[in-house]
Amino acid sequence: MNTTSPLTLRVQAIRYEAQRVLAVELMDIEGHLLPEYDPGAHIDLHLPNGIVRSYSLLGNPAHRDRYTVGILLDATSRGGSRYVHEQLRMGTLLKIDGPRNHFTLDADASNSVLIAGGIGITPIVCMARRLAEQGRQFSVLYCARSRAEAAFVAELSMLGDTVQFHFDDEQSGPPDLNAVLAAQPRDAHFYCCGPDPMLRAFESSCASLGYPHVHVERFAADQCMTAAQHSEYSVTLARSGTELRVTTGTTLLDTLLAAGIDVDYSCREGICGSCETRVLDGIPDHRDSILSRSERESNTTMMICVSGCKSKRLVLDL
Repeated sequence: MNTTSPLTLRVQAIRYEAQRVLAVELMDIEGHLLPEYDPGAHIDLHLPNGIVRSYSLLGNPAHRDRYTVGILLDATSRGGSRYVHEQLRMGTLLKIDGPRNHFTLDADASNSVLIAGGIGITPIVCMARRLAEQGRQFSVLYCARSRAEAAFVAELSMLGDTVQFHFDDEQSGPPDLNAVLAAQPRDAHFYCCGPDPMLRAFESSCASLGYPHVHVERFAADQCMTAAQHSEYSVTLARSGTELRVTTGTTLLDTLLAAGIDVDYSCREGICGSCETRVLDGIPDHRDSILSRSERESNTTMMICVSGCKSKRLVLDL
Protein backbone atom coordinates (compact mmCIF):
# COMPACT_ATOMS: atom_id res chain seq x y z
CA MET A 1 0.00 0.00 0.00
CA ASN A 2 1.32 3.43 -0.99
CA THR A 3 0.17 6.64 0.67
CA THR A 4 1.26 10.23 0.30
CA SER A 5 0.12 13.60 1.58
CA PRO A 6 -2.82 15.16 -0.30
CA LEU A 7 -1.89 17.04 -3.46
CA THR A 8 -3.60 19.76 -5.46
CA LEU A 9 -3.33 19.10 -9.19
CA ARG A 10 -4.62 20.86 -12.28
CA VAL A 11 -6.81 19.19 -14.89
CA GLN A 12 -4.41 19.47 -17.83
CA ALA A 13 -6.40 17.60 -20.46
CA ILE A 14 -9.69 15.76 -20.95
CA ARG A 15 -9.89 13.30 -23.86
CA TYR A 16 -12.67 11.22 -25.36
CA GLU A 17 -11.54 7.56 -25.27
CA ALA A 18 -14.71 5.59 -25.99
CA GLN A 19 -18.46 5.82 -25.67
CA ARG A 20 -19.08 7.24 -22.15
CA VAL A 21 -15.34 7.07 -21.27
CA LEU A 22 -13.09 10.10 -20.73
CA ALA A 23 -9.39 10.17 -19.89
CA VAL A 24 -8.43 12.93 -17.46
CA GLU A 25 -4.80 14.09 -17.15
CA LEU A 26 -3.68 15.80 -13.94
CA MET A 27 -0.44 17.73 -13.44
CA ASP A 28 1.20 19.65 -10.60
CA ILE A 29 0.42 23.36 -10.78
CA GLU A 30 4.14 24.20 -10.50
CA GLY A 31 5.37 21.40 -12.73
CA HIS A 32 6.85 19.25 -9.95
CA LEU A 33 7.23 15.49 -10.36
CA LEU A 34 4.41 13.49 -8.82
CA PRO A 35 4.81 10.66 -6.28
CA GLU A 36 5.85 7.30 -7.69
CA TYR A 37 3.33 4.53 -8.21
CA ASP A 38 3.23 0.98 -9.53
CA PRO A 39 0.70 -0.56 -11.95
CA GLY A 40 -2.60 -1.28 -10.20
CA ALA A 41 -2.49 1.88 -8.06
CA HIS A 42 -5.38 4.32 -7.75
CA ILE A 43 -5.95 7.86 -6.53
CA ASP A 44 -8.91 9.53 -4.85
CA LEU A 45 -10.31 12.60 -6.62
CA HIS A 46 -12.01 15.23 -4.45
CA LEU A 47 -14.50 16.73 -6.89
CA PRO A 48 -15.80 20.31 -6.55
CA ASN A 49 -19.30 19.02 -5.77
CA GLY A 50 -18.00 17.46 -2.54
CA ILE A 51 -17.90 13.87 -3.80
CA VAL A 52 -14.75 11.74 -3.50
CA ARG A 53 -14.17 8.92 -5.98
CA SER A 54 -11.32 6.45 -6.55
CA TYR A 55 -9.90 5.91 -10.04
CA SER A 56 -7.10 3.64 -11.26
CA LEU A 57 -3.99 5.19 -12.76
CA LEU A 58 -3.54 4.06 -16.35
CA GLY A 59 -0.58 6.10 -17.52
CA ASN A 60 3.07 5.10 -17.68
CA PRO A 61 4.51 5.12 -14.13
CA ALA A 62 7.86 6.19 -15.60
CA HIS A 63 6.29 9.50 -16.66
CA ARG A 64 5.92 11.23 -13.32
CA ASP A 65 4.89 14.61 -14.69
CA ARG A 66 1.22 13.56 -14.81
CA TYR A 67 -1.42 11.17 -13.56
CA THR A 68 -4.00 9.83 -16.01
CA VAL A 69 -7.30 8.20 -15.06
CA GLY A 70 -10.15 6.82 -17.16
CA ILE A 71 -13.68 7.64 -16.04
CA LEU A 72 -16.83 5.89 -17.25
CA LEU A 73 -20.13 7.75 -17.11
CA ASP A 74 -22.05 5.37 -14.86
CA ALA A 75 -25.71 5.02 -15.77
CA THR A 76 -26.50 4.98 -12.04
CA SER A 77 -24.03 7.74 -11.14
CA ARG A 78 -24.57 9.29 -7.73
CA GLY A 79 -22.80 12.45 -8.82
CA GLY A 80 -19.16 11.46 -9.31
CA SER A 81 -18.77 10.33 -12.91
CA ARG A 82 -21.67 12.51 -14.02
CA TYR A 83 -19.91 15.59 -12.66
CA VAL A 84 -16.70 14.68 -14.50
CA HIS A 85 -18.49 14.13 -17.81
CA GLU A 86 -20.83 17.11 -17.63
CA GLN A 87 -19.07 19.79 -15.58
CA LEU A 88 -15.34 19.17 -15.10
CA ARG A 89 -13.23 21.55 -17.17
CA MET A 90 -9.55 21.84 -18.07
CA GLY A 91 -7.74 24.10 -15.64
CA THR A 92 -9.82 23.02 -12.64
CA LEU A 93 -7.77 22.40 -9.49
CA LEU A 94 -8.53 19.13 -7.73
CA LYS A 95 -7.30 17.74 -4.44
CA ILE A 96 -6.17 14.13 -4.69
CA ASP A 97 -5.16 11.47 -2.17
CA GLY A 98 -2.85 8.58 -2.93
CA PRO A 99 -1.54 6.81 -4.83
CA ARG A 100 -2.56 3.61 -3.04
CA ASN A 101 -2.25 0.07 -4.34
CA HIS A 102 -4.23 -3.02 -3.34
CA PHE A 103 -3.96 -4.58 -6.81
CA THR A 104 -0.21 -5.05 -6.97
CA LEU A 105 1.46 -6.66 -9.97
CA ASP A 106 3.77 -9.51 -8.89
CA ALA A 107 7.12 -8.73 -10.47
CA ASP A 108 8.41 -12.30 -10.06
CA ALA A 109 5.49 -14.16 -11.67
CA SER A 110 6.53 -16.52 -14.47
CA ASN A 111 3.27 -15.76 -16.30
CA SER A 112 0.53 -13.18 -15.76
CA VAL A 113 -3.04 -13.48 -17.03
CA LEU A 114 -4.87 -10.13 -17.16
CA ILE A 115 -8.64 -10.01 -17.63
CA ALA A 116 -10.65 -6.80 -17.87
CA GLY A 117 -14.28 -5.93 -18.36
CA GLY A 118 -15.35 -2.47 -19.53
CA ILE A 119 -13.72 0.35 -17.56
CA GLY A 120 -11.83 -2.33 -15.63
CA ILE A 121 -9.23 -2.02 -18.38
CA THR A 122 -7.72 1.05 -16.68
CA PRO A 123 -5.40 -0.75 -14.22
CA ILE A 124 -4.91 -3.63 -16.65
CA VAL A 125 -3.53 -1.44 -19.46
CA CYS A 126 -0.94 -0.07 -17.03
CA MET A 127 0.01 -3.62 -15.98
CA ALA A 128 0.25 -4.85 -19.57
CA ARG A 129 2.53 -1.97 -20.51
CA ARG A 130 4.88 -2.72 -17.60
CA LEU A 131 5.01 -6.46 -18.39
CA ALA A 132 5.72 -5.76 -22.06
CA GLU A 133 8.52 -3.34 -21.16
CA GLN A 134 10.08 -5.98 -18.92
CA GLY A 135 9.78 -8.73 -21.51
CA ARG A 136 7.59 -10.82 -19.22
CA GLN A 137 5.22 -13.56 -20.36
CA PHE A 138 1.60 -12.41 -20.12
CA SER A 139 -1.76 -12.35 -21.86
CA VAL A 140 -4.70 -9.94 -21.81
CA LEU A 141 -8.39 -10.61 -22.38
CA TYR A 142 -10.36 -7.37 -22.72
CA CYS A 143 -14.13 -7.74 -22.72
CA ALA A 144 -16.66 -5.04 -23.57
CA ARG A 145 -20.25 -4.98 -24.73
CA SER A 146 -19.21 -3.38 -28.03
CA ARG A 147 -16.19 -1.89 -29.80
CA ALA A 148 -17.67 1.56 -29.33
CA GLU A 149 -17.54 1.12 -25.55
CA ALA A 150 -13.98 -0.26 -25.45
CA ALA A 151 -11.33 2.28 -24.41
CA PHE A 152 -7.58 2.23 -25.10
CA VAL A 153 -7.95 -0.41 -27.82
CA ALA A 154 -5.33 1.22 -30.07
CA GLU A 155 -2.68 1.16 -27.34
CA LEU A 156 -3.44 -2.42 -26.39
CA SER A 157 -3.41 -3.53 -30.02
CA MET A 158 0.20 -2.38 -30.25
CA LEU A 159 1.11 -5.24 -27.89
CA GLY A 160 0.23 -7.77 -30.59
CA ASP A 161 -1.37 -11.18 -30.24
CA THR A 162 -0.78 -11.26 -26.50
CA VAL A 163 -3.98 -9.16 -26.26
CA GLN A 164 -7.34 -10.67 -27.16
CA PHE A 165 -10.56 -8.68 -27.48
CA HIS A 166 -14.07 -9.99 -26.84
CA PHE A 167 -17.05 -7.83 -27.82
CA ASP A 168 -20.35 -9.28 -26.65
CA ASP A 169 -22.42 -7.89 -29.52
CA GLU A 170 -20.08 -9.51 -32.06
CA GLN A 171 -19.78 -12.87 -30.31
CA SER A 172 -23.32 -13.47 -29.08
CA GLY A 173 -22.67 -12.84 -25.41
CA PRO A 174 -19.95 -12.77 -22.76
CA PRO A 175 -16.88 -15.03 -22.86
CA ASP A 176 -16.63 -18.44 -21.21
CA LEU A 177 -14.22 -17.41 -18.45
CA ASN A 178 -13.91 -20.93 -17.12
CA ALA A 179 -12.66 -22.18 -20.49
CA VAL A 180 -10.27 -19.24 -20.81
CA LEU A 181 -8.83 -19.79 -17.34
CA ALA A 182 -8.63 -23.58 -17.61
CA ALA A 183 -6.22 -23.20 -20.53
CA GLN A 184 -3.70 -21.27 -18.39
CA PRO A 185 -0.78 -22.64 -16.35
CA ARG A 186 -1.66 -23.20 -12.71
CA ASP A 187 1.34 -21.25 -11.40
CA ALA A 188 0.38 -18.08 -13.28
CA HIS A 189 -0.82 -14.98 -11.46
CA PHE A 190 -4.38 -14.10 -12.44
CA TYR A 191 -5.72 -10.53 -12.35
CA CYS A 192 -9.25 -9.34 -13.03
CA CYS A 193 -10.94 -5.94 -12.89
CA GLY A 194 -14.46 -5.30 -14.12
CA PRO A 195 -18.14 -5.42 -13.19
CA ASP A 196 -19.29 -7.50 -10.24
CA PRO A 197 -20.76 -10.42 -12.28
CA MET A 198 -17.44 -10.84 -14.11
CA LEU A 199 -15.46 -10.76 -10.86
CA ARG A 200 -17.74 -13.39 -9.32
CA ALA A 201 -17.38 -15.66 -12.35
CA PHE A 202 -13.62 -15.13 -12.34
CA GLU A 203 -13.23 -15.91 -8.64
CA SER A 204 -15.51 -18.93 -8.88
CA SER A 205 -13.59 -20.37 -11.83
CA CYS A 206 -10.20 -19.77 -10.21
CA ALA A 207 -11.41 -21.44 -7.01
CA SER A 208 -12.76 -24.49 -8.86
CA LEU A 209 -9.50 -24.80 -10.80
CA GLY A 210 -7.45 -24.52 -7.60
CA TYR A 211 -5.43 -21.51 -8.74
CA PRO A 212 -3.47 -20.04 -5.80
CA HIS A 213 -2.50 -16.61 -7.18
CA VAL A 214 -5.73 -14.69 -7.75
CA HIS A 215 -6.07 -10.89 -7.62
CA VAL A 216 -9.18 -8.75 -8.13
CA GLU A 217 -9.89 -5.03 -8.16
CA ARG A 218 -13.39 -3.67 -7.57
CA PHE A 219 -14.71 -0.25 -8.53
CA ALA A 220 -17.80 -0.76 -6.37
CA ALA A 221 -18.40 -2.56 -3.10
CA ASP A 222 -18.91 -6.32 -3.28
CA GLN A 223 -22.66 -6.78 -3.50
CA CYS A 224 -22.49 -9.61 -0.97
CA MET A 225 -20.77 -7.36 1.55
CA THR A 226 -22.75 -5.08 3.82
CA ALA A 227 -21.63 -2.97 6.73
CA ALA A 228 -20.92 -5.13 9.77
CA GLN A 229 -23.82 -5.74 12.16
CA HIS A 230 -22.40 -6.27 15.63
CA SER A 231 -22.94 -6.30 19.35
CA GLU A 232 -21.29 -3.62 21.44
CA TYR A 233 -17.53 -3.92 21.73
CA SER A 234 -14.58 -1.89 22.98
CA VAL A 235 -11.74 -0.46 20.95
CA THR A 236 -8.38 0.56 22.37
CA LEU A 237 -6.15 3.01 20.53
CA ALA A 238 -2.67 1.74 21.31
CA ARG A 239 -0.73 4.94 20.70
CA SER A 240 -2.79 7.10 23.04
CA GLY A 241 -4.34 4.47 25.31
CA THR A 242 -7.81 5.84 24.54
CA GLU A 243 -10.68 3.42 25.24
CA LEU A 244 -13.94 3.73 23.29
CA ARG A 245 -17.20 1.77 23.07
CA VAL A 246 -18.68 0.99 19.68
CA THR A 247 -22.39 0.60 20.26
CA THR A 248 -24.80 -1.54 18.27
CA GLY A 249 -25.84 0.21 15.08
CA THR A 250 -22.78 2.50 15.05
CA THR A 251 -19.78 2.05 12.79
CA LEU A 252 -16.23 1.96 14.07
CA LEU A 253 -15.33 4.92 11.87
CA ASP A 254 -18.18 7.07 13.18
CA THR A 255 -17.24 6.20 16.76
CA LEU A 256 -13.66 7.33 16.15
CA LEU A 257 -14.73 10.54 14.44
CA ALA A 258 -17.22 11.36 17.20
CA ALA A 259 -14.38 11.04 19.73
CA GLY A 260 -12.30 13.54 17.76
CA ILE A 261 -9.82 10.94 16.48
CA ASP A 262 -8.13 12.07 13.27
CA VAL A 263 -8.24 9.12 10.87
CA ASP A 264 -8.01 8.91 7.08
CA TYR A 265 -11.14 7.82 5.23
CA SER A 266 -12.85 8.48 1.93
CA CYS A 267 -15.33 6.12 0.25
CA ARG A 268 -17.11 4.68 3.34
CA GLU A 269 -17.73 1.57 1.21
CA GLY A 270 -14.58 -0.45 1.82
CA ILE A 271 -13.21 -0.08 -1.71
CA CYS A 272 -10.59 2.70 -1.68
CA GLY A 273 -8.28 1.57 1.14
CA SER A 274 -7.73 5.03 2.63
CA CYS A 275 -8.95 3.93 6.08
CA GLU A 276 -6.82 0.76 6.29
CA THR A 277 -5.64 0.40 9.90
CA ARG A 278 -3.32 -2.09 11.62
CA VAL A 279 -4.97 -4.45 14.10
CA LEU A 280 -2.85 -5.32 17.12
CA ASP A 281 -5.38 -7.51 18.93
CA GLY A 282 -8.91 -8.77 18.45
CA ILE A 283 -10.81 -10.35 15.54
CA PRO A 284 -12.18 -7.96 12.92
CA ASP A 285 -15.41 -8.64 11.07
CA HIS A 286 -14.10 -7.89 7.59
CA ARG A 287 -16.67 -6.31 5.25
CA ASP A 288 -14.39 -4.60 2.75
CA SER A 289 -13.94 -5.39 -0.94
CA ILE A 290 -10.16 -5.03 -0.93
CA LEU A 291 -8.36 -7.51 1.29
CA SER A 292 -7.57 -10.98 0.00
CA ARG A 293 -8.70 -14.09 1.84
CA SER A 294 -5.25 -14.60 3.35
CA GLU A 295 -5.07 -10.95 4.44
CA ARG A 296 -8.43 -11.25 6.17
CA GLU A 297 -7.45 -14.48 7.88
CA SER A 298 -4.27 -12.87 9.21
CA ASN A 299 -6.37 -10.25 11.09
CA THR A 300 -3.48 -7.80 10.96
CA THR A 301 -5.29 -5.00 9.16
CA MET A 302 -8.85 -3.82 8.51
CA MET A 303 -10.91 -1.15 6.74
CA ILE A 304 -12.51 0.73 9.61
CA CYS A 305 -15.23 2.38 7.50
CA VAL A 306 -17.30 -0.80 7.01
CA SER A 307 -15.72 -3.54 9.12
CA GLY A 308 -16.56 -4.33 12.74
CA CYS A 309 -15.47 -6.76 15.41
CA LYS A 310 -16.23 -10.42 16.12
CA SER A 311 -14.50 -10.34 19.49
CA LYS A 312 -15.34 -8.22 22.53
CA ARG A 313 -12.33 -5.99 22.06
CA LEU A 314 -10.16 -4.52 19.33
CA VAL A 315 -6.76 -2.90 19.72
CA LEU A 316 -5.82 -0.64 16.82
CA ASP A 317 -2.51 0.98 15.88
CA LEU A 318 -3.89 4.49 16.31
